[in-house]
Amino acid sequence: MRFAHVVRPGSSEPRLVVADADAVIEVAELFEGAPRTLEELIAGGAELLRRIRTATASPSGTRHPIAGLSFAPAVLTPPVILAIGLNYAAHSSELGLKTDSTPTVFVLWPNSLAGHEGTTSWPRALSESVDYEAELGVIIGTPAKDVSPEDALSHVWGYTVVNDITARDIQYSEAQWSRCKSFDGFTPVGPFAVTADEVPDPQNLHIWTRLDGHLLQDGSTGQMVRPVATLVSHLSRAATLLPGTLISTGSPGGAGYSRDPQVFLRDRSTVTVGIDGIGELTTHCRILD
Repeated sequence: MRFAHVVRPGSSEPRLVVADADAVIEVAELFEGAPRTLEELIAGGAELLRRIRTATASPSGTRHPIAGLSFAPAVLTPPVILAIGLNYAAHSSELGLKTDSTPTVFVLWPNSLAGHEGTTSWPRALSESVDYEAELGVIIGTPAKDVSPEDALSHVWGYTVVNDITARDIQYSEAQWSRCKSFDGFTPVGPFAVTADEVPDPQNLHIWTRLDGHLLQDGSTGQMVRPVATLVSHLSRAATLLPGTLISTGSPGGAGYSRDPQVFLRDRSTVTVGIDGIGELTTHCRILD
């Protein structure tokens, strides 16, 4: 199934919906006590998801056209956003950084979350070297503590698309990477969260970026140095991965920083990152003087 948080015209409240190509059904309209956010849906476990599947087979809720709706982030209040750096050899090489023997892990701040077709702005005085990174987002469904790689995917609720926007000049001037990737709106997520059964193999997905109509990243999640199962297992050794945790799993080659001449997000740029079978996530950019 495919879920999203949408905002109706004249409202500011995100609503959890089941989405298809043309329309959405508000989950709260399906039955009394239905979840209103993805986090509530995940907390309800497999039984709640089955109930929603049954209800949408002959829905009592109204189908609303997608046109005219705006999107909030696919996850609203994850307990933590974990990001993995240098998880594609081509990206590590182009940045002049070495892929370590263990994953590079950092945390993204919650203020950085943004929705599909939103506008992300930042002051020119802070950075004029802002880059894009298409990434597969993994959403944890059940608590994962010290799980094996063989069992790790059973703890995954679903997948989404992430653009890990990065201020490269700050990234290379500081020892940690959280701030350079956590400006307001620097972590667009969505528009959809797709249940794990829709993605039988997370290592067989086409992932790409278009900036102002130009294809700049074009890869496969099969190029990950460490696949999703390995990442979940590794992260779960140190701390329990709680339901709703979002893991951004790294970006393929083709970043703007490594190009000659370099290509960065400009004022009024439009960047779309996508993963086949999951969705396309568009961000509009404004640089403030």
